[in-house]
Amino acid sequence: MISPERRNEIVDALRRGTVPQRSLDAFAVGLDRFEAAVGEELEGVRRGRAQFKAVRGDYGSGKTFFARWLQERARRLGFATAEVQISETETPLHRLETVYRRLMERLATADTPLAAFRSIVDGWFFALEQDVLAEGPDASGLLERTGALMERRLADITRQAPAFAATLRAYRSALGANDAALADGLLAWLAGQPNVAASVKRVAGVKGDIDHFGALSFLQGLLVVLRDSGQAGLVLVLDEVETLQRVRGDVREKGLNALRQLIDEVDGGRFPGLYLVVTGTPAFFDGPQGVQRLPPLAQRLHMDFSTDARFDNPRAVQLRLAGFDHAKLCEVGRRVRDIYAAHCAAPDRVRARADDAYVETLATAVTGRLGGKVGIAPRVFLKKLVVDVLDRIDQFEEFDPRQHYALTVADEELTTVERSAAGAASVDDILLDDPPRA
Repeated sequence: MISPERRNEIVDALRRGTVPQRSLDAFAVGLDRFEAAVGEELEGVRRGRAQFKAVRGDYGSGKTFFARWLQERARRLGFATAEVQISETETPLHRLETVYRRLMERLATADTPLAAFRSIVDGWFFALEQDVLAEGPDASGLLERTGALMERRLADITRQAPAFAATLRAYRSALGANDAALADGLLAWLAGQPNVAASVKRVAGVKGDIDHFGALSFLQGLLVVLRDSGQAGLVLVLDEVETLQRVRGDVREKGLNALRQLIDEVDGGRFPGLYLVVTGTPAFFDGPQGVQRLPPLAQRLHMDFSTDARFDNPRAVQLRLAGFDHAKLCEVGRRVRDIYAAHCAAPDRVRARADDAYVETLATAVTGRLGGKVGIAPRVFLKKLVVDVLDRIDQFEEFDPRQHYALTVADEELTTVERSAAGAASVDDILLDDPPRA
């Protein structure tokens, strides 16, 4: 039985039309074929390897769902995770310092679902202290001995990014002096935040902000800290990399080259403990404005998807998400209905009035509003199911969706892709007649 907290997280996210951050296993459909390969790869990363994965799929095929399902699975295995949305204005891929900053802002563990960097660093220092005390119970000079052990652990990183170790040392000293403001400033700079006061950076002997190349070295440092603090590694998802297709030509070239650089660094062993995932549309991987513009990148990511999708290799560098068919859409609807009913005021009424037949009727109606394209229907379908049907059945004893509800799809509630698929340039182009009755 799903817990009330998990149930509420799922239902609240679906009401907003978004993918829940957690508990995706409760209603995941069609991902079981990836479980074995993902488990093997995560285990390899835990042992000190690095892994790269590209996930392709059309809009609505479940790329974000897959990425969050993978992250949740990884956190249960002791990994830290972070999901970064690639954006032309806020997180351009060619400026890895912005990617690093978003990574640190979204860093999560099983115990800390958001902004986990501080707890990870503090946990790392605690682990260092325990190792120092294990060498001898004398607590005198603990700060200095811990610092010395830190330098030994970061020896390789110090040669490439001495500022990382220097700032950690200064942070530790600030904590020892109970200077919370200084400690906060140092940790903010270490996490890639801009506009940290010069006086704070001066304490650590550093200048300026982290740049593109410094971000890669600091990522190495983060992986060392994660490993020594007991984490299995880091799963980093770069979502919506297809946005590179819409940027200016020179910026696109830089972004594609940054992606190639990341893949090469992963393959070269620079980031032990990193599982890097990128998601994008088929047009990004195969089209003229995406990966194909950079032949070395295209060669690294090439996969033959002309064969039957049933025989796709989940161990390959690139995964294809097949998207939803009508049967899967109905199955997800039934699972969401059962999750909703698990902790609502009128569970029997919800199950009776939103029975399997009605769920199928609603799925058919929503798909029809979107030009018959099942692949883009899940978001709208699940939002309608929860907000317009299940919530009303639960709250109003007389409400029967077969009698009192007729599906409407307004232009304002659709994304650009959904409107395009529906063949609607404006709200006047969307037909709002009654859905089929069960």
